[in-house]
Amino acid sequence: MAASQLVEVDGRELKLTNLDKVLYPESGFTKGGMVDYYAKVAEAMVPHLKGRAVTLRRFPEGVDDLDSAFFEKRCPKHRPKWVKTTSVRAGPNAGNIDFCVCDGRPTLVWMAQLAAIELHPSLSLGRAPTRPTVLAFDLDPGPPADVVDCCRVALRLRAMFDHFGLRCFPKTSGSKGLQVYVPLNSRRASYEITKPFAKAIAQLLEKQTPDLVVSKMKKEEREGKVFVDWSQNHQRKTTIAVYSLRARERPTCSTPVSWDEVEAAAGSGDAGLLVFETGAVLERIEKHGDLFAPGAAAEREKHT
Repeated sequence: MAASQLVEVDGRELKLTNLDKVLYPESGFTKGGMVDYYAKVAEAMVPHLKGRAVTLRRFPEGVDDLDSAFFEKRCPKHRPKWVKTTSVRAGPNAGNIDFCVCDGRPTLVWMAQLAAIELHPSLSLGRAPTRPTVLAFDLDPGPPADVVDCCRVALRLRAMFDHFGLRCFPKTSGSKGLQVYVPLNSRRASYEITKPFAKAIAQLLEKQTPDLVVSKMKKEEREGKVFVDWSQNHQRKTTIAVYSLRARERPTCSTPVSWDEVEAAAGSGDAGLLVFETGAVLERIEKHGDLFAPGAAAEREKHT
């Protein structure tokens, strides 16, 4: 692949640069490889980003150079005219910020051109920023606990929501843990409801199995346990997008998984069953389709 080139993506012209730059030194994965991945995964990924404020986590010098990496909330002024934005109140003192909105493959490729390895969308749509479309649980293992322990907690979450008659959908974080999303089914949903509810669920899990689960944020209490992070259910917080790359040693992705796969990992104790790099993610979509599509469909039905 040439170091830079002009390309047309679904009718939009983009200049791609530094395509031979290695972003993942351990594996040799390049910026060109990242752009190619996002172009190919767009059909599955964009529906989960569309209409949402997206925070970009950019790594212009690669994943090993954290000094040059940064989070970018405000959509760059040099963006193409066709890149959409949404104005969201960023905090009591920050005022409104125009966040990028990713509504198609061209925008996703443009974000990749910015070396935005990680994409972090809001749990709300930009047109209704105070109304979450999903309840999120981020299961974060404290070593020596790992994703297998997260699977065991996720299965308990599934059982709880089965009791309420609600479906939930698991995905890997692409890093160390697992995440469970519950599509919401009420226009009256608000973070004032979802955040304390998620906290109560986390506290219940901790009370039932204090040797495995912790609901408190203090890092010194997390060793060997799974932190059920309920705090992500907040208007000004974001979670890693489904199918997003992660800035880890290798180009792993936040990947939807089936409950059968979660059960298999929990039963076998093999954490490697839930690690997916870009090639594997694309193969999974080819074979299984988008495992998160039913959840997204449920959100659209309730929030149109």
